[in-house]
Amino acid sequence: MDDYFSAEEEDCYYSSDQESLDGIDNEESELHPVSSKKSNTQVITQESLLAAQREDLLRVMDLLSIKEHHARTLLIHYQWDVEKLFAVFVEKGKDSLFSGAGVTVFDCQYGNSSFSRSSQMSCDVCIEDVPGDQMTRMDCGHCYCNNCWTEHFTVQINEGQSKRIRCMAHQCNAICDEDIVRNLVSKKRPDLAEKFDRFLLESYIEDNKMVKWCPSTPHCGNAIRAEDDKLCEVECSCGLQFCFSCLCQAHSPCSCLMWELWRKKCRDESETINWITVHTKLCPKCYKPVEKNGGCNLVRCICGQCFCWLCGGATGSDHTYRSIAGHSCGRYQDDKEKQMERAKRDLDRYTHYHHRYKAHTDSSKLEDKLRDTIHEKVSKSEKRELKLKDFSWVTNGLDRLFRSRRVLSYSYAFAYYMFGEELFKDEMTPEEREMKKNLFEDQQQQLESNVEKLSQLLEEPFDEFSDDKVMAIRIQIINLSVAVDTLCKKMYECIENDLLGSLQLGIHNISPYRSKGIEQAAQFYASWNSKGADKFLPLDSGTSGVTSRPEQASGSRSSEDTICSSSQKRPKREGSFLNNKVTLLDLNLPADFIDPN
Repeated sequence: MDDYFSAEEEDCYYSSDQESLDGIDNEESELHPVSSKKSNTQVITQESLLAAQREDLLRVMDLLSIKEHHARTLLIHYQWDVEKLFAVFVEKGKDSLFSGAGVTVFDCQYGNSSFSRSSQMSCDVCIEDVPGDQMTRMDCGHCYCNNCWTEHFTVQINEGQSKRIRCMAHQCNAICDEDIVRNLVSKKRPDLAEKFDRFLLESYIEDNKMVKWCPSTPHCGNAIRAEDDKLCEVECSCGLQFCFSCLCQAHSPCSCLMWELWRKKCRDESETINWITVHTKLCPKCYKPVEKNGGCNLVRCICGQCFCWLCGGATGSDHTYRSIAGHSCGRYQDDKEKQMERAKRDLDRYTHYHHRYKAHTDSSKLEDKLRDTIHEKVSKSEKRELKLKDFSWVTNGLDRLFRSRRVLSYSYAFAYYMFGEELFKDEMTPEEREMKKNLFEDQQQQLESNVEKLSQLLEEPFDEFSDDKVMAIRIQIINLSVAVDTLCKKMYECIENDLLGSLQLGIHNISPYRSKGIEQAAQFYASWNSKGADKFLPLDSGTSGVTSRPEQASGSRSSEDTICSSSQKRPKREGSFLNNKVTLLDLNLPADFIDPN
């Protein structure tokens, strides 16, 4: 296969030692620009989860001059999208913002939620007269006895509605004050009060489009927040790389839908069924698939039924090699022949793409073992008295090989759906599909050729080479690293602009290509915090801070199937601050097993 770069383009390659040194600087500065820009993704650990939630709460509280529970109700309603909340506030005003979220604007006439003990009041729910200090009024103005409120809150929490508990008055959509809920429930059911606090904190992740749990298994306990781009691939601090959109393993240049279909196709028995369709016929009596193992067109099933292999019709056992007694099927059946040809063509096409996808995936696994070998070679070379002392070009080339091999592997899954008829049958004419297919395959082959050359060079025993030969292979590896990175960029540009960009159906978007590899999420630090441990204290008196952590276990991460399935809700080990001590709670345990001390 021809090289990607022509003779004229090779003039810009590094042909001397000084130029190769410039090449390293060029690769670090151009391919891997060092930017002071804040990372778009952040890791929210168990310890920083409360601080992350408080940061958004304080922004809303400061802007609207409201209490914490009102700010939380607004943020839960708008799925913790602070910018959307502010936009509604600017466009529609404060009253519309509050009414839409079920927040009742505080009215001075309801300044006291409780009454004096000397007064007697009637509860409209239980129809009983109770002392005034046993009555509680919400911001919406509805007043009932504490027992009725407590029963209402208990039912709502047990039914999983604790994040937005509405007033129990008929057709009242006001959200109850979380401080009142906590105080009343904790008197009879302390475990439910803690569960209520946990649900409020979990809402920051469960209801937030910008924050998702890391899908590692066993779970690392971290969550990832994507500030701007929701369509990205990110690396958690635990080392797992995944797609933030679908929580599957990183799969660009495939879209999330393409990758889900490809995983399913590789996992289930759809292609086995295709093979059975092509190579077997169903017995007309027992309907079991029968494979022909001889030249005669009379086939006998294990059930004893004889039938014609050409048409599948039941026959007797009398026959010759030329004909079957009392049977003739010389008439052409167009539909059946087309169906078999289509099944065979689909199977051949899938086999072509899957074979190459699997080959590059296997190569990537084998090359992963190359890292230890490279480190040993570098260690030996550094001990030798060579002119060249810096061997970072080897590790840079190895990293480039891993990234490009991954892109190359997933490009075959992308091509299978991009140029098939399953997703884009009505989006392109056959002529357009063929033209785009040729354009993509040209770039794919160029990338494949250079990746294989880079892999071959990295396996060379450079620790045994002379000075001149080490300098020569160094220049080659740097050149190929630059070429491979350029080809990956061009392939992504082709996919985004020429292939997916021209389609009317805009659901197939891919994560952008990054020369430095998948971005590692930075640690979260609350920008508002300046008092250290004070970030874990409640903002309002009577509000208890609660930390939430998904359950952790020891062991290695599972396969891609487990990664994707782990996006479902999982049991979480929770912690709450009680009397300045952290109490670990497990939602799977009964309240009797939880020791609050």
